[in-house]
Amino acid sequence: MLVTLKEILKIAEERKMAVGSFNAPNLESLTAIVSASEELDVPVIIQFAQCHEPWIPLSVIGPIIVEHAKAAKVPVCVHLDHGETLEYLQQALDLGFTGIMYDGSVLPYEENLKNTKLAVAMAAKYGASVEAELGSMGKRESGAGDGTGEEDDTKIYTDPELAAKFVAETGIDALACSFGTTHGIYLKKPKLDFDVVRNVRKQINDIPVVMHGGSGVSKEDFHEAIRAGVRKVNYFTYMDKSGGSASAEYIRKLKEGEPVFFSSVIRAAEKAMRENIKEAMKTFALMD
Repeated sequence: MLVTLKEILKIAEERKMAVGSFNAPNLESLTAIVSASEELDVPVIIQFAQCHEPWIPLSVIGPIIVEHAKAAKVPVCVHLDHGETLEYLQQALDLGFTGIMYDGSVLPYEENLKNTKLAVAMAAKYGASVEAELGSMGKRESGAGDGTGEEDDTKIYTDPELAAKFVAETGIDALACSFGTTHGIYLKKPKLDFDVVRNVRKQINDIPVVMHGGSGVSKEDFHEAIRAGVRKVNYFTYMDKSGGSASAEYIRKLKEGEPVFFSSVIRAAEKAMRENIKEAMKTFALMD
């Protein structure tokens, strides 16, 4: 059942939970996400990030994601993650995406504001919803950095009062906040400032807060973030890692001289990702 980002986040707000938002840069990830959400009967957001374009073009995977969402037994939003250009946002909208994220977080505030307004106007023509970001999680925000998940001096925590001004002027449907998370693998326990989330929610009233860099965060911290007002959690790195680990384990267990079939490897990866996604979904829906 294909729904908009605004509609699915309304469900999350009513249930005081967070909807998991999982990237699908391949068919195996996509089927793992849909099957996990249907098994648990929870709404889900399926994303494709612009930085994944070299892996598979949006023009190829986008229509497939949309069709899977329409056929799903649960509410599904098809969302563009970290869209860096207005042209790319337009491509996603033309393909039927029901949510887009314009990421101007590394730009000067006024430029981020201007482009986000344009993104909102574009999405309105399609009945789609818009997520934007204020603050920055650092080097990994733009796909740069070394992927270690270490702290760096380019992080900018979201200012609640500026967030209120930004939301009011842009008309966005969801705001991604920077409150201590990092994209990629964490090599040490993240220090999250939940007061940033609480204060942002107070300032922007009913606009849902989005948590990026969700992989590797403890269950307790997820629950605290959700209680503070997070309604969408982006999750990909550890899901992807689980598929890679399962593939390596499958190959390791083969008998000497036994051939390696790619179709068998990806089945092992898909199964592992599905189980990892289910655990994340249970956490975000406060089912455990």
